[in-house]
Amino acid sequence: MTFQTLRDIMVDFQLVPRGLHDKRVLDAMKKIPRQLFVDESLWDRAYDDMALPVGEGQTISQPYMVAVMTELLALSGNEKVLEIGTGSGYQAAVLAELSREVYSIERIGALSEKAGETLRNLGYINIHLRVGDGTLGWPEAAPFDRILITAGAPDMPEPLIGQLSDGGIIIAPVGDRFSQQLIRITKEEGHLKSEYHTPCMFVPLIGEYGWKEE
Repeated sequence: MTFQTLRDIMVDFQLVPRGLHDKRVLDAMKKIPRQLFVDESLWDRAYDDMALPVGEGQTISQPYMVAVMTELLALSGNEKVLEIGTGSGYQAAVLAELSREVYSIERIGALSEKAGETLRNLGYINIHLRVGDGTLGWPEAAPFDRILITAGAPDMPEPLIGQLSDGGIIIAPVGDRFSQQLIRITKEEGHLKSEYHTPCMFVPLIGEYGWKEE
């Protein structure tokens, strides 16, 4: 079976039956070679319905969760997006397919370097990477139309809310270290509107406005 066939199966049997419907998101998930974002020893599991290790104690999220968070961002194609937690770079690639520019911060240098190499090899030129504390955001590039946090936070980091443009959307898994719920906040004329979505479990968001490193 080819990787393209496996991607089609992933979308048609993991995503669509569970309510994912944004055609642009589904097309991006069918296009991006997820196996290239994990170690070659895991290529046979790259399209399974699960998170996979990518080194340094981090994971590439379950395809379903990537699709859910991306769909909740409601991207039209012209947005500037901030991603907190580059990890393998897979989510950044999905965002780059659907938006104008992606700024992605990773606190672990080795992961950022590896993700950058993968993304460059795939030809992405609209992704900007930085190593640092993602909970502080990327002030000099703000404001952002969309912000996506891909690690479990104890609360929505205040600096990120401040870097969100009016009319913008920020999404994060919020809860304790072991279980969270996806929260989507929309900023409208300075006011914040919160919506609660699916329960989830992510690695902890480490940083000044996240969890402290153990």
